[in-house]
Amino acid sequence: MTTSDIQIVPGKVAGLTEAIVKLHMDYYRPASGFGAAFERVVGDGLSEFLPHLGNPINQIWSLQNDKGILGSIAIDGEDLGAGTAHLRWFIVGEFARGGGWGQRLLETALRFCDQKDFSEVHLWTFEGLDAARALYEKFGFSLVEQQEGDQWGTVVTEQKFVKKPSN
Repeated sequence: MTTSDIQIVPGKVAGLTEAIVKLHMDYYRPASGFGAAFERVVGDGLSEFLPHLGNPINQIWSLQNDKGILGSIAIDGEDLGAGTAHLRWFIVGEFARGGGWGQRLLETALRFCDQKDFSEVHLWTFEGLDAARALYEKFGFSLVEQQEGDQWGTVVTEQKFVKKPSN
């Protein structure tokens, strides 16, 4: 099996919530010490979002091969108000990391945002995720806010990035 077997698949697929939660836990538990509180926030958020995929301003994509789900990204066009997209659940699992799949997922999500004419795209992340930050900045996101937060079960510096239209 090679990374060329990987595809980006839109929409909900069987086992999506569980796979995305697992990918997040596999990365963030050792990297940040996140535990049950983080798992609950990710799982609950996804469970609330997925029934809204019928709204054309919402979408989720999974990175898949014949072994399962290797990554994800979503655009929630409802939760931040009219005209603002919320980029969520962006993760690339270890097998697919380093192969440009994160960039492809982000390109896919941002193309969707352009097609839906969002005026801004917002995302929240954590300080210290340097590779992710470099990717966001490469695609025109700017850091606009930082604050200490403990909603994830551990205190981290949360960072809000915003991308405004390029035209």
